[in-house]
Amino acid sequence: MVNITSSLKKIILVSIFTCVGASSLYASISSTMDSDKVVSVLLQNYGERASKRGKAWIKLLNGNYSTDQSKLQSTNRFFNQLRFTTDQKLWGESNYWATPVEFIGANAGDCEDFAVAKYFSLLSLGITDEKLRIIMVKAVTLNQYHMVVAYYKKPTSEPLILDNIDGRIKLASQRKDLIPVYSFNGKQLWLNNEKRQGVVAGKPSRLKRWNDLNHRMGLDQLRQPVTVME
Repeated sequence: MVNITSSLKKIILVSIFTCVGASSLYASISSTMDSDKVVSVLLQNYGERASKRGKAWIKLLNGNYSTDQSKLQSTNRFFNQLRFTTDQKLWGESNYWATPVEFIGANAGDCEDFAVAKYFSLLSLGITDEKLRIIMVKAVTLNQYHMVVAYYKKPTSEPLILDNIDGRIKLASQRKDLIPVYSFNGKQLWLNNEKRQGVVAGKPSRLKRWNDLNHRMGLDQLRQPVTVME
């Protein structure tokens, strides 16, 4: 067994996750699925346009990047091309966290889908989990809850925010429209009272939808949207 973040490059391409404990999530690689398999599955489940998006995603993950900043920019730009919609319209239910493959296949998602796809892609690009957070925020302008990704160059650094509402990567202090509520990565859960790390509140396994998402990361459980967004 290996930790979820230890070999994520392989995990995303293999796309097999197994939960082996109530408090920890581990990745189990039990077969070999290369990038061609991912593209093929997208084609079979969502169509030709989805397979082309899959090829572009694989190209992103296999890119040659000299800095974390270039990884952030490329990942943020790639996923922000996809369409925003509600879970109710796309999946027929009020709150569904799509896997990155489902998100790419459907060509649309809500803020959680943008954040999740960016987070896993950045891990695959070699950015360590310690530098990343998925943050649930209150979007003041929209007057609703919203989800973004934060990148910390160092543990005490002010994070950079990757968002689908504002496509420009900015320091947290420049996003006065966002009020952090809680944040998490593959190892920890934090309650936030400021735009930095917040107070440790346990393991991310406390989040039901996070656990459910990781159980569905394989290529054999892809869900079909109820609305076509091509």
